[in-house]
Amino acid sequence: MSMKVAVVGLGYVGLPLALRFAQAGVSVLGLDIDEVKCASLNAGRSYIKHVPAAAIAEICAAGRLKATTDFAQAATVDAILICVPTPLNKQQEPDLSYVLGTGQSLAPHLRSGQLVVLESTTYPGTTDTELRTVLERGSGLVAGRDFHLAYSPERENPGSETEEARHIPKVVGGLTLECRARAEACYAQAVERVVPVSSCRAAEATKLLENIFRAVNIALVNELKVVYSAMGIDVWEVIEAAKTKPFGFMPFYPGPGLGGHCIPVDPFYLAWKAREFGQSTRFIELAGEINAAMPAYVAGCVEKTLAARGRLLAGAHILLLGLAYKADVDDDRESPAYALIKLFEQSGATVAYHDPFVPVIRPTRDHPEYAGRRSVALAAEGYDVAVLVTAHAEFRRFDFSSWDIPLVDTRNCVSRPPKAYFRA
Repeated sequence: MSMKVAVVGLGYVGLPLALRFAQAGVSVLGLDIDEVKCASLNAGRSYIKHVPAAAIAEICAAGRLKATTDFAQAATVDAILICVPTPLNKQQEPDLSYVLGTGQSLAPHLRSGQLVVLESTTYPGTTDTELRTVLERGSGLVAGRDFHLAYSPERENPGSETEEARHIPKVVGGLTLECRARAEACYAQAVERVVPVSSCRAAEATKLLENIFRAVNIALVNELKVVYSAMGIDVWEVIEAAKTKPFGFMPFYPGPGLGGHCIPVDPFYLAWKAREFGQSTRFIELAGEINAAMPAYVAGCVEKTLAARGRLLAGAHILLLGLAYKADVDDDRESPAYALIKLFEQSGATVAYHDPFVPVIRPTRDHPEYAGRRSVALAAEGYDVAVLVTAHAEFRRFDFSSWDIPLVDTRNCVSRPPKAYFRA
């Protein structure tokens, strides 16, 4: 049975998901409060760098994707997939306002037999308590009886080919067995494998485990980078050697700090929820501390590099290479580059950046003060030091050998470095 699908939230998660369903021949309704996004999609244009404009144009021309800000249109579909942000507030506590606000907007338009699936990363219990309550209160319907409710964590990999999404297994947990079966049938239209779990909470916990695993291991190599550097040992060489072991080891790589919408945020959702059960999450919190300290470590390396040339951080002109949190994407959410800009400027330095994927800094929730800044030319003139933050292909290929300023590389990705080259 073919289901018409609505995807709510057409950002870095929702748009690729909508594209995957549409490419599989499913009729997709895109819902978003941003009129500009909806207008772009209806005109066949993509506003996300790694989502091909040609693919958007093709599915729009075929009539398989229509975007709107009118949430009443949700009544016309069989399944509603919610892909909205779940950030942390200033106290590092979960902010479910986007999820619950979406639920409130959808509830008056819910009808019997529909499926609602939350994809946004959150703590166990969100779907079957908070979201369920909002939907039932606003619709007068009962989840598990009148409409189906499920959770399926997003597994979007920014920068990957859009066709790869169909090969990524989709975990699904439902409020009831019938809810889960309905969600399985929905996702089976777009992906090759659906992995059922016993409940919404098990599915929510699965997503958290995936991201906590990465956060903890990244913290480990970040800590080892600092320790080995003090010992005069190259951590990158050590990782390359260790990963030749064919069992019992998985390589993770250090960097200037965590970025993106998942790894810096999601572990704290579990840490917060665990306190409700009287449980501590020492590994998670320690990993968060280590990863959050990396921008300061990099800033210290830059300060030492300048000092070796008789310069102070105060008054220095610094060029950041890369603003996006990940190589070859335009996603700058939670990027450690912002933490570095703040640290350098608080020390009296002047900071510019070059990023081919982020020509201008858009308004963000966390760093509105940087909105409007523009990428500058990739050139050494006028700067005292360059700091490579993002391993874009442009930087991997670029010939820095003629540069007469130091380059601090936090990603170990430069193939033709200048004479003054340091890995931090």
